[in-house]
Amino acid sequence: MKAGVASEKGIEVREVPQPRPKPNEVLVKVRAASLNRADLTTARGLPHGSHGGVGAPVGIDWAGEVVEAGAEVQGSFKPGDRVMCSGTGGYAEYAVSDWGRVNAMPAGMSFEQAATLPVALITLHNALITAGRLRAGESVMIQGASSGVGLMGLQIAKLMGAKLVIGTSTNDARRARLKEFGADLALDTRDPGWPDAVLKATDGKGVNLVVDMLSGPVVAQTMKATALLGRIVNVGRLAGTKAEFDFDLHALRRIDYIGVTFRTRTLDEVREIGRRMRADLWDAVTAGKLTLPIDRRFPLDQVVDAHAHMRANKHFGKIVLTM
Repeated sequence: MKAGVASEKGIEVREVPQPRPKPNEVLVKVRAASLNRADLTTARGLPHGSHGGVGAPVGIDWAGEVVEAGAEVQGSFKPGDRVMCSGTGGYAEYAVSDWGRVNAMPAGMSFEQAATLPVALITLHNALITAGRLRAGESVMIQGASSGVGLMGLQIAKLMGAKLVIGTSTNDARRARLKEFGADLALDTRDPGWPDAVLKATDGKGVNLVVDMLSGPVVAQTMKATALLGRIVNVGRLAGTKAEFDFDLHALRRIDYIGVTFRTRTLDEVREIGRRMRADLWDAVTAGKLTLPIDRRFPLDQVVDAHAHMRANKHFGKIVLTM
């Protein structure tokens, strides 16, 4: 079968053996897969948790039709079922995933739309609700909100009862669209006065919860914009992995600074994250209330161009591969 795999030069499409499902896995005929920032790392043969290396399959979001379910799979997955999955190796004609990371597609949803959702849903539900402990009536800021997961974060925060939702983006055109996805206020972190705008919008208190996809040198400003006893959940590091940290400011505001990643989670932890997400969000997903825009579509054979488009950082929403 054809698959996108990592090489020393970046992503390549090669002929590789079709995967066989383990007892806990579901084999899926892939119809569409979506790109994530982590894919740019694994495409270069670099590790992403326990996964990675030259020759490793790439892709963590996909949708398609069930071919086979292993003997230990929980749920009623049967051949022909339309499903959306997360895992590894989604840029391929066939892929396998643990049953806990497989979700039935809502009726009427396209494979392309379904492929954009799994990672965004579990990542932002975990960041906002489980790690971030969001309560109805609180204020939320999503740093780097014009990414796929960021746009999902805006929507989940609003759905779960946040009274004020702030999104940030350094791209003028993308920032202008954040209100379409639930942002009450959209800010540019290139403007040195943006923390003051947050304080003004929150009566001088700051936001209760920040989901931070930026990190890096923005962290001090982010703490200034966070309320006393607020929470900052470190999801991504688009602005950098290292920076000066104002420990005194952190202590003065008594902020919980929380790191999250799927790279060090056990299979049981990932299954539980999926279960919690479905309990809170699946009715909204089925009703079409949680969706992501598709920026561009590429056939699998043009995956190199798709990765170049993502690296250019000019997209809004998700980039999708079609099989």
